[in-house]
Parts: sequence; C-alpha cells; structure tokens
Amino acid sequence: MDIALIVGLIKERLAIRSNVRDNYITAIANSVVKELEDEKGLTLDADNAYHLQFCVDYAAWRYQSRDSEGSMPRHLQFRLHNLILHARRKST
Repeated sequence: MDIALIVGLIKERLAIRSNVRDNYITAIANSVVKELEDEKGLTLDADNAYHLQFCVDYAAWRYQSRDSEGSMPRHLQFRLHNLILHARRKST
C-alpha cells in the first residue's frame, strides 16, 4: 500500500492542511496496514480502491478516536468483516 497516498487522503478527509502531524498520521497509517496484513491476514492490493479507502477510513477513525474508549464504528466493523470474508473466499 502507498502510505504517502493514504496519509494524503486522511489529511483531505480531516481537512488538515499543515504538515505538523504528518509523522503521527504516517505512524497510524503504517500500523493500520500492518494490522490488516499481519493480524487480520489480509493481502492488501494497492490498486484496489476499496482496500485503499478502508485503510484511509480506518486510520482516520483511529486518529480521531485516540483518546476515546469507544469501539470501532459499525460501518468499519462490517467493512472489515466483508474484507476478511472476501479474502477467505478467494483463497479457497
């Protein structure tokens, strides 16, 4: 996955125009991609817009909810579940 593209899209989504938080947002984007690949067992395709947008949305949520104790929003849970099911279906 193109982390620079993910970071740029996160910043657009959150209307962040400065580069002050780039290191933090980049760390979150890297951790999201690593989590999806290593913990969830997904093979992310950089050319798949659905994969890219999920990484952006998930990382943006992680950035915005860094101090909250709430769980992942339902729409992200459903999308993650669908990604995992689709990956399993492809592998069989």
